[in-house]
Amino acid sequence: MSNYQLFQNDLPKNILKSFKTSISIDTETMGLVVKRDRLCLVQIKNNSDGKYYLVQIADKFEPKKCKNLKALLENKKILKIFHFARFDIAVIKQYLKINVKNVFCTKIASKLIRTYTNKHGLKDLISEFLKIDIDKKEQSSNWSNKRLTNDQIQYAINDVKYLDEIYRVFNSELKKKSLSKEYKEIISFLETRVDLDLMGWDFDIYAH
Repeated sequence: MSNYQLFQNDLPKNILKSFKTSISIDTETMGLVVKRDRLCLVQIKNNSDGKYYLVQIADKFEPKKCKNLKALLENKKILKIFHFARFDIAVIKQYLKINVKNVFCTKIASKLIRTYTNKHGLKDLISEFLKIDIDKKEQSSNWSNKRLTNDQIQYAINDVKYLDEIYRVFNSELKKKSLSKEYKEIISFLETRVDLDLMGWDFDIYAH
C-alpha cells in the first residue's frame, strides 16, 4: 500500500497537473442516506500514473476550502469513472458543493450491457471480468475515525483500483451493442437525477 498519499480535506495544488486523462473515484460515508450520513473520505486513482490519493473530510468542513478537489472534479477534460455515480455525485455535491463533470458510471453501463443478471455490484463486475475477488468487509466500518486502519485503506484503494479496466471493457461493449447513444442520454440526465434526490424526489419520477 505504498503507492498512495493521505490528505486532509483537499488535494494539494501541486499535483493537479498530474491528472491528464481520467480518474477513478469513490466515496465513503457514515451510511447511505445522503443528508443524514456525512461524507468521510474521497478516494481517487490517477489513471495517468497509477497513483492513489485518499482525502479525509472532517465533520462540518467548509466546502469553500476544498478548492483543488473542486477544480479537478469540475474539470470537463478529465473523465471521472464511478461505480453508482448517482450516490457519489450526490454526496459530493451535498457536503463539498462540487458539481462533478464528465462522468462514466460502470453500474449504469452494467445494467445496459449485462441483461443476463441482476448482480451489478462492483465486486460482481471485478469477479466476472477480471477474475479477482475483492474483500468488502470494511464497507460498513466507521469511516469517521481520524486514523484509518490498514484494512480500511486497502478497501478504499480496491474500490477504485479496477474501475478503469471495467470502464474500458464496458465502453467497448456499449459500442459493440450499439448502446452508446442510449448510455450518453442516460448520463446526460444524471445531474438532474442527483438534484431530484437532494430535493427529496428519490423515487422513480416516471412511475404511475
